[in-house]
Amino acid sequence: MILVKKNINLRLVSLDDAEFIVKLRSDERKNKYLNKADINTEKQKEWLKLYKEREKLRQEFYFVIEAKDETKLGLVRLYDFKGDSFCWGSFIIVDEAPFYVAIETVLAVYDFAFYELNFKQSHFDVRKQNKQVVDFHKRFGALIVGEDEQNYYFNISLKEYEKNKKRYERFI
Repeated sequence: MILVKKNINLRLVSLDDAEFIVKLRSDERKNKYLNKADINTEKQKEWLKLYKEREKLRQEFYFVIEAKDETKLGLVRLYDFKGDSFCWGSFIIVDEAPFYVAIETVLAVYDFAFYELNFKQSHFDVRKQNKQVVDFHKRFGALIVGEDEQNYYFNISLKEYEKNKKRYERFI
């Protein structure tokens, strides 16, 4: 499965992506706002094998974000499917990625989840210290529905996504 956007594609991860995943998730600057994991390539491959079983059952989707020339630009995952809601995260982009990669990825995730998987809303958390991402989600129409010491908990509905989507499509 490949999600196609104007400048990027999102393709499902494979075992061959384990090294790329470990490289991104091990980067101290990039993993600052992610759940910590003690990973290496072999552990990642084992995790990916288990993930692939969940993928077959359509319980979870993990994508490599690629440029049209197949240069790997990042990662994003959809998981924690509950009723009409999904969670997404594990979103990491390489430093040299063009400015539009983040916006196109968000649009690809929401389009896939809302229009292909037929979810009606998304729930996700963002570390409070990750102010740039918190602000982005607020501008996109997501609402803070809870918080704890470390995180804000967000929801965004399909209706809210559709209301704000056009504003971001003009950037790509």
